[in-house]
Amino acid sequence: MSLPLLNRRCENLSVQVFADRRQMGRHAGEAAAACLRNRLNAQDNVRIIFAAAPSQNEFLATLAAAGDIDWSRVTAFHMDEYIGLPADSPQRFSHYLKRHLFDIVRPGQVHLIPTGDAGRVCREYAALISRAPVDMVCLGVGENGHLAFNDPPVADFHDPAVMKVVALDPVCRQQQVNDGCFGEINAVPTHALTLTIPTLMAASRLFCMVPGSSKRAAVRAMLALPVTTACPATVLRTHPACSLFTDVDAYGELTHG
Repeated sequence: MSLPLLNRRCENLSVQVFADRRQMGRHAGEAAAACLRNRLNAQDNVRIIFAAAPSQNEFLATLAAAGDIDWSRVTAFHMDEYIGLPADSPQRFSHYLKRHLFDIVRPGQVHLIPTGDAGRVCREYAALISRAPVDMVCLGVGENGHLAFNDPPVADFHDPAVMKVVALDPVCRQQQVNDGCFGEINAVPTHALTLTIPTLMAASRLFCMVPGSSKRAAVRAMLALPVTTACPATVLRTHPACSLFTDVDAYGELTHG
């Protein structure tokens, strides 16, 4: 298997750059699978939060194909969901994760974010997340530097909530069109539910997959700016065990940084 073209650290953050997103996804998926095996060898149950986005396709395919994992001892969550889409809408993140992972590996417990009253959903999902520590988070970074749906206008590194209702930034909504998830921006919901940044950062191990030229500005910002909610992803540099897997399209010239 090809080695990364570049290995570096940015404060606490481990950064690996690969030639293309296929190699990135394979390496990231194998690293996450190894972490999951180690956790399962050490404890009865592993709790994981997953992102749902095209940037995760190659990573999830590798993870789904990994052997020697007892998925019956995995409890799975996802980190965000649109408000206002019908329960059977193919754009719902729960459907993406079922197609790409959950229906393949069959985790012992899967907690999908349901439709319904947003306040009630937040309270009930927060209670599920808070039952025990989260072991792993598998996430991406938005074009505006968001983590989950914590866009710059609503991101809070000290948020007291576990999950909250947010208004989606126009850049974030346009990204959903750019990614091919919606035909035009007026079809993209204006509000969503998201786990907060402290909830994601509380996990003991983070894997972050960010491929593609559309993410280049976000990757540059997350590695170069001060830690700031102007680019929420900068906070990943403060986590004690977070790895960024990216490709040349997203990272840019290998002399950068």
